[in-house]
Amino acid sequence: MSMFYNNLTGFQLSKLYTFEVAARHESFAMAAAELCLTPSAVSHQINQLEKELNIQLFERLHRKVVLSHAGHRLLAALQLSFDHLNTEIKAIQNQALAGSLTIYARPSITQCWLIPKLQDFIQQYPLIELSILTGNEMVNFQRTGIDLALYFGHQSSQHLNYDYLMDEHIVPVCSSEYAKKMNLIGYAQHLKDCTLLHDSQAWHNGTGTEEWRSWASHFAVELNTSKGMQFDRSDLALLAAKQHLGICMGRKKLVQQDLENERLIIPFPEMSLACEQHYYLALPKGRVLPKVDAFVTWLKAQT
Repeated sequence: MSMFYNNLTGFQLSKLYTFEVAARHESFAMAAAELCLTPSAVSHQINQLEKELNIQLFERLHRKVVLSHAGHRLLAALQLSFDHLNTEIKAIQNQALAGSLTIYARPSITQCWLIPKLQDFIQQYPLIELSILTGNEMVNFQRTGIDLALYFGHQSSQHLNYDYLMDEHIVPVCSSEYAKKMNLIGYAQHLKDCTLLHDSQAWHNGTGTEEWRSWASHFAVELNTSKGMQFDRSDLALLAAKQHLGICMGRKKLVQQDLENERLIIPFPEMSLACEQHYYLALPKGRVLPKVDAFVTWLKAQT
């Protein structure tokens, strides 16, 4: 073991890193630009390393260099070592940010908003193991082992800590095919002939048609609320809209990707209504764990 460390000191880690960069680019000039050195300095370090190792790492061709077979082997070993080193450094830095973290959220915001963003959190906190639970009920934190809940509605319990996340707006959305069929573009009065798609649990203790009724009342639009379909999840109502079954009251935060991908359209873009409800976080009272605080901070950065 001591001979290995003595040899490693002679080889110098800085030269090995210079080799890794030069090998990755197969160019001393590009390595020099990345390392803020001159090409001659890079070449000098590589020459020294080859002498110390007694291994030819590059084949010098006319106006370019290519890795030798030995150079390919050393590059693979170095990259594996650097990856392991980076993982260990992150583990040391995030030693308090590890373990399981259980999140409870409404199904719709989980599917339409949270999950598409989670890869970023996983990359930042690789030692936190996420468990995502969904439902429409208000959960008991002590009995379920949930660390954090993401709700939409009004804050309702005095036994929890609440943290505002973001506001929401509602606006009718449907497929372009359905909009053409019902001649909806610019004609909100034609809604009375449409099949309305309802989220029956838009928020806790809702009766099922509040979103459409509040929107219609605000914009003085006549509706036939008896002609419709009920769903217990907003994402299912949106799926029905994408299948041309009717028109859904969309929450802008949740329909953004469908609008960008043109799976849904807004036939009346100027008729957007700010919700009285908002998205908020609920946490049990008491000390907030570092991993929970990290997730809350990350969530707020996504809004």
